[in-house]
Amino acid sequence: MTARKSKFTLANSLTVLLALVFVQWLLAWFWVPVDEAQGEVYRIVYLHVPGAFASFLSAGVLLVGSLLALRSKSEHWLNLSRAAAEVGLLFTLLTLATGSIWGKPTWGVWWTWDARLTTSFLLALMYGGWILLFGAIPQGPSRTRSCSILGVMIAADVPIIYKSVTWWRTLHQPQTILRTGGSTMDGDMLSVLLFGIAIMAVVSINLILVRQETLSLEQELEEKSLGVTS
Repeated sequence: MTARKSKFTLANSLTVLLALVFVQWLLAWFWVPVDEAQGEVYRIVYLHVPGAFASFLSAGVLLVGSLLALRSKSEHWLNLSRAAAEVGLLFTLLTLATGSIWGKPTWGVWWTWDARLTTSFLLALMYGGWILLFGAIPQGPSRTRSCSILGVMIAADVPIIYKSVTWWRTLHQPQTILRTGGSTMDGDMLSVLLFGIAIMAVVSINLILVRQETLSLEQELEEKSLGVTS
């Protein structure tokens, strides 16, 4: 009863959060001014940047789950790690897709092996690799250790992605929010973008928790089924 009630609460909160995402998109399209340099296409940033932050946040949750799994030598925390990897992959693909939509009119190409794009693409590959690795290794200490180590490696890619525009020469625009001297964005643009980042971050955490609960229930049912069979 408690589990069902918890799941019901998470599902309803997700509905509210998605409604807030829609409100943020309305603000992005009809309230904030047009960018003088990029024109209307810049508005994709209100989905692109929040998606990227959600992807990074998922990697942070994956890191926590991986470290706890390594410390406890238990697969209990792999449910959290798996949920974070799945949600992280979803938001990384969203980030790559929206980046390509923005890149075509801005750079003239859908894709280029720019440092930030390449490291982001690597993040998507590692998220997908984590999911495949989990399914390829039987339950036990070996799967816990292997998946946890890969989870730490995935999290290590996030600061590389973030700093790529300052470490290497890239086509990608430099930092516009967290930078020395303050943001270069218009106040209205920045406030709507920060609102979107905050909402998408909470959406990603909510999705991870819902998925973790689903995985835990599936594991519990599987263990009970095996107990009845034996």
